[in-house]
Parts: sequence; structure tokens; C-alpha cells
Amino acid sequence: MSRLHRSAAVLAAAALVILAPAALRPQAQEAKAELPVLITSCGQSNGPTTIKVVMQRLKMPFDIDPLAGPETLQAKAKAGTPYKTLIITMGASLKGMGAAGIEIEDELGRAAALIAEARKQGIQIIGAHIEGMKRRSQGAAAGDTTDEQTIDAVAPNSNILLVYKEGNADGRFTTIAQAKKIPLIEFEKTVDLIPTLEKLFAK
Repeated sequence: MSRLHRSAAVLAAAALVILAPAALRPQAQEAKAELPVLITSCGQSNGPTTIKVVMQRLKMPFDIDPLAGPETLQAKAKAGTPYKTLIITMGASLKGMGAAGIEIEDELGRAAALIAEARKQGIQIIGAHIEGMKRRSQGAAAGDTTDEQTIDAVAPNSNILLVYKEGNADGRFTTIAQAKKIPLIEFEKTVDLIPTLEKLFAK
């Protein structure tokens, strides 16, 4: 085969890969996480409660602490039962933060310290946004960017992104996932969290 023919063959093969349906292309390794889990939030929204209900239904070991900090992870490790996964739900609730007597700056700082400690311990971080556009800036009061700030703090620093598909209508999470090479798991309805988390934590 001449060099010209070999080059043409290589180009043709490359074109077939590019044009092949996604189902026929090699798939990226499936995202997996381990138990036990610590659930917290960045923004004091109701996200952790939803995750809690699902974890209870699946009978999976977890703790929930809306104000968890580095010391929370350290104490668990010192007890000899370290967390394997940290789920941080993104989404700010002005009402929730007000009830806790904290500001968005406090939440962003806590999340940063928590993420740093999780990385130090080798704990996998799942950034979850499960409340859709009603929790995004598009559904917030005019000038309120607190929800987007929680996304900026958590999403790019996660190992896995777990997102309610409707809340990714503008592709914000897709952009972050692609830029940072983070696996993105989307689900259509809240009830879909049950099989989604079951599969994610399956051995």
C-alpha cells in the first residue's frame, strides 16, 4: 500500500470514529463512590434533606451536618471510621442562612476548608445541585447571586457532579464538567435519585 493510500485509510478510520453513534464509541469509566458518606450543603438549602431521605431508603450509612467543617472529617478519621465520600449540595437559601446566623461568605469559606480537608484525606467529593432552576439565579430575587457563588465554590472542585437535569438547562454544569474533566451525572426527576445513588454507590 502506498503512503498516499495509507494516509487515506487512516483518515477514513478517524472519520468513522468521529461520525459513529455515541453508543458505539468507547465509553469513559463509570463514576463510582464509596460509603460511608457525609452530607452537607454550601448555602444552607434543603438539598441535604432530600439526599438524606434517599440514603435512608437505600439503607446506606451516612451522616448529615449542615455546618460540617474540617474537624468533622478529622474526628471521623480519628475514630477509625473515616468518610469515603463527601456530598456537598450547592444552592443558597437566604432564609436558611439567616436561621443559622451566617452569611454567604461564611458558607463559601466553610466549603473551601471542607474541600481542602477532604482532598487531604483522599475523600471523594460529590457536588450536587438537585433543586433545579428555582434554586438558580434565574429563579432568585433580582441581584441575588448567592446560588451561583455556591456553584463556583463547589462544582469545579468536585470529583463527580450530580445534577437535576432541569437545573442544567443553560449548560452551566456541562461547561464546568468538560473544562475540569469531571464526570457529570444528570437525573430527570427527584425520584430518579434513588436508582442514581444506588448505582453510584454499588460495589
